[in-house]
Amino acid sequence: MSGDRRSKGFWPLAAVFGLFVVFLYGPVVTIFVLSFQGPEGGLTFPMRGWSTHWYQSLWQGLGVVDIGAALRRSLALGTVVMALTVLLSLGAGLAFRKPLAGAQGLFYVTVASLIMPSIIVSLGIGLQFRLLDGALKWLLDAVGATGVLETYTTSLGLYTSGLGAHLTWTLPFGLLIMFAVFNRFNPAYEEAARDLGATPWQAFRHVVLPLIGPSVVGIGMFGFTLSWDEIARSSQAIGDLNTLPLELQGLTTTVTTPAIYALGTVTTAVSLAVVGVAFGVAAALRRRRAVR
Repeated sequence: MSGDRRSKGFWPLAAVFGLFVVFLYGPVVTIFVLSFQGPEGGLTFPMRGWSTHWYQSLWQGLGVVDIGAALRRSLALGTVVMALTVLLSLGAGLAFRKPLAGAQGLFYVTVASLIMPSIIVSLGIGLQFRLLDGALKWLLDAVGATGVLETYTTSLGLYTSGLGAHLTWTLPFGLLIMFAVFNRFNPAYEEAARDLGATPWQAFRHVVLPLIGPSVVGIGMFGFTLSWDEIARSSQAIGDLNTLPLELQGLTTTVTTPAIYALGTVTTAVSLAVVGVAFGVAAALRRRRAVR
């Protein structure tokens, strides 16, 4: 029995961990509970009834803000960012397995965006695209394309500057994960496949990719969730159309009903659903690999 007794430091550390969990997830639980208030409910406790009234209000729209359109924009942008993060991180991981001129400098330049203030990155990208707008307008005027010049507004947009801003945030995480995976990858499996006559593509498809599959899924999860929640890097570089986090930030100063909590619950549920799907796919890949 003496071997099962807790050490003296266990309970203080357990208390600190418990406080950390409450601090981390307490606000999420509070918002979730308050979103189910009755029609007369406010932004704080005590609760005034229970209902889904504020979710119905959210579905009908919050004033002049089109929540549905912002939700679709964020989902579409997050999906594109996820796909590009996976493809670019996987390609970079494969390239860095071999000696590459300037590899160390390229790595540091890519990861440097993690330590730069997000708002500075957003301002810089926005400024670059405004300079690009000036150059494009000058070029259109020089070639006499007056028709295009009259309709041209800006190159800032969801899939131009906005996409680039999000990739500066997601790609470093994808690269770090992929480099860690390939540092632990045993090349003997790939060499055995080639000895048996497999082409480089066949070795990658049937040997390398199944082994690193769960990590690739994790990179996709990071790419989507980081893009889905991003505000600072989107604020100055997204163009005229806001993503859902930017709309949510704006609504915090104008909406004074639990509808804002309903919207926060929906966005959190989407993030948790993506994480759940990613864990499920990764587990399925591990089971499939174990069967093989």
